[in-house]
Amino acid sequence: MRTKALVIIGLCMTLFVGRASAQWTVIDPTNLAQSIVNSTREIVETSTTAKNMINEFQETVKIYEQGKKYYDALKSVNNLVKDARKVQQTIVMVGDITDIYVTNFQKMMSDENFTVEELGGIAFGYTKLLEESTDVLNELKNVVNITTLSMTDKERMDIVDKCYTRMKNYRNLVSYYTNKNISVSYLRAKKKNDTDRVMKLYGSAVERYW
Repeated sequence: MRTKALVIIGLCMTLFVGRASAQWTVIDPTNLAQSIVNSTREIVETSTTAKNMINEFQETVKIYEQGKKYYDALKSVNNLVKDARKVQQTIVMVGDITDIYVTNFQKMMSDENFTVEELGGIAFGYTKLLEESTDVLNELKNVVNITTLSMTDKERMDIVDKCYTRMKNYRNLVSYYTNKNISVSYLRAKKKNDTDRVMKLYGSAVERYW
């Protein structure tokens, strides 16, 4: 039964092509994640003005929109065995991380409570978290690869479980990091009696934190 589960994990990405128009070998989530990292690093290294930062971020948005179609399709795949579902959920969490970053950083760039230098620092923090998430995804990709025959069934399952847990932690860290940065804007707005604007900009994200 364990061997059967392993085969399903190895094949689940190829099965997605018929079920949800997504496939690891057709649209590699590791490439999507790395492209977001590279684009964000470019923002950190080259953006010296607000206009320049916004222009650079548009490339990130393009990659995000491409990836969102993939992750949405992946979410629609049902009836997977437990271990294959963990592979699916781990990859989907990369999409969640990207969504949290892109959605909120886009708002931060229009938030007058942050300077361009501060936004560069925030982007750098996202870059590090995205890099760590991408490393986990690469590890998962290696164990899903059915040509890797040197591992036992248990070793494969243990790595899948570890990748799932680590990715979940990074998703939580990205949420926490985002909320902490939003809280800085909220506190600054509070001093200026301008909290309504911040509440309107970030919506439920502020309410969840406070």
